[in-house]
Amino acid sequence: MGHKVVVFDISVVRALWETRVKKHKAWQKKEAERLEKSALEKIKEEWNFVAECRRKGIPQAVYCKNGFVDTSVRLLEKIERNSLTRQSLLSKERDKRSSAFVFELSGEQWTELPDSLKEQTHLKEWHISNTLIQIIPTYIELFQAMRILDLPKNQISHLPAEIGRLKNLRELNVSFNHLKSIPLELGDCENLEKLDCSGNLELTELPFELSNLKQVTFVDIAANKFASVPICVLRMSNLQWLDISNNSLTDLPQDIDRLEELQTFILYKNKLTYLPYALLNLKKLALLVVSGDHLVELPTALCDSSTPLKFVSLMDNPIDNTQCEDGVEVMESEQDRQHFDKEFLKAYIEDLKERESVPSYTTKVSFSLQL
Repeated sequence: MGHKVVVFDISVVRALWETRVKKHKAWQKKEAERLEKSALEKIKEEWNFVAECRRKGIPQAVYCKNGFVDTSVRLLEKIERNSLTRQSLLSKERDKRSSAFVFELSGEQWTELPDSLKEQTHLKEWHISNTLIQIIPTYIELFQAMRILDLPKNQISHLPAEIGRLKNLRELNVSFNHLKSIPLELGDCENLEKLDCSGNLELTELPFELSNLKQVTFVDIAANKFASVPICVLRMSNLQWLDISNNSLTDLPQDIDRLEELQTFILYKNKLTYLPYALLNLKKLALLVVSGDHLVELPTALCDSSTPLKFVSLMDNPIDNTQCEDGVEVMESEQDRQHFDKEFLKAYIEDLKERESVPSYTTKVSFSLQL
């Protein structure tokens, strides 16, 4: 016996569904009309409107006249518009007051600071970046209200001794410039909290006088030529973050545990062959980043998953140059490479903070892209 095939007339099925759809739409229309005429719907609308007005802090007298609630959408829009206008004016006023104390400058067309700056001694912040400026003038001492000196990615080769007279200075960022030394007078900035000298490539030491900086919590001296942790850094008793990656360290001082408040210690890209047991005495240390290429000895407790410490050993894969398809060698500047490393590590650390534990291993791949 062959297969039985049942044949349906599709037009009949289509007509059936079209009829049902029409009936459903007619019912929806009647229901909408009923709700529109219903007093309950009107009450619900008024309650929602009143709740919205209260949430936005609109006085009752504005939307309630003679006991009746004006639920006009235009009224609410008008009130919101007036409110937003007031907020915008207040915000602009705040920004205006704030910007009056902030100086910003950027662009390679600048080879020196404008002469008019000397007269603006009320300024509290300088943000100068990506310029060809080489010298910070000595008249900086006139800016006694200065709190932030943000001077990354310029051509600065010298900081004046007068910087030490900025008693209210909280942050100094001179990263990725061409400094070969830091003035010892900086040790007089007793309220300094953040110091970033990374990426200068030629710094080999910090003056002992910086030991006076007891309020410092952040020090970044990565991408330089330090052969050891500066003595002055070991005396910064409130230090919480220390980045001395990409230098020439071969060992760590045995008294590294003097930094009792240290929470983040970045040693990546040095020539360390061992880590001292003194690191175990840093009870607040939460993140330790090293290069695993040369390490042959380290305290096993550092790798113990039962401790809150996140220990990261990065295996580096350096690429010194790359080649285009036509065989022409493309060289990156040393500062560009170091800046890329810093950005990579920054992103990686931010990611680690969101994890409960670190990955069992991490491979960093460096590459250059020729567009």
